Amino acid sequence: MIIYIDENMSPYLAKGFNILQLPLNVNLREEIDVRSIKEDYGQGALDEDWIPQAGTKGACIITQDYNIKRIKHQQSLCEKYKLGMFYFRPPSKKGFLYWDMLSLMVKHWLAITKVAISQKKPFAYKISSKGKMEEI
Repeated sequence: MIIYIDENMSPYLAKGFNILQLPLNVNLREEIDVRSIKEDYGQGALDEDWIPQAGTKGACIITQDYNIKRIKHQQSLCEKYKLGMFYFRPPSKKGFLYWDMLSLMVKHWLAITKVAISQKKPFAYKISSKGKMEEI
């Protein structure tokens, strides 16, 4: 399974979490590969282009872009292509500071991977800046 980190987040998060996930993959029935949308699909790739491609791979997405949930045709694409979505809701329009995002991802990583592996797609979760993870 692939968990993509959206381009609105550092591609170093994808590289780092992929390395950290490797020893955990030993005990999983399905290995998790953490990748960057920016690196796989290019800077500025349209959501309408990468969503179908990620969906055909059975992927999950971690993003700060809540507009994907709000924009009806993008939400429909996520449902049609059965994506698992994790929306990190920043405290402001500027997004999270790097270390705040990293801390929040570390805090929720085991829950994210558990949901990604066990829950039937499509699904969507919101993770607030206060640290709460809830299904939406």
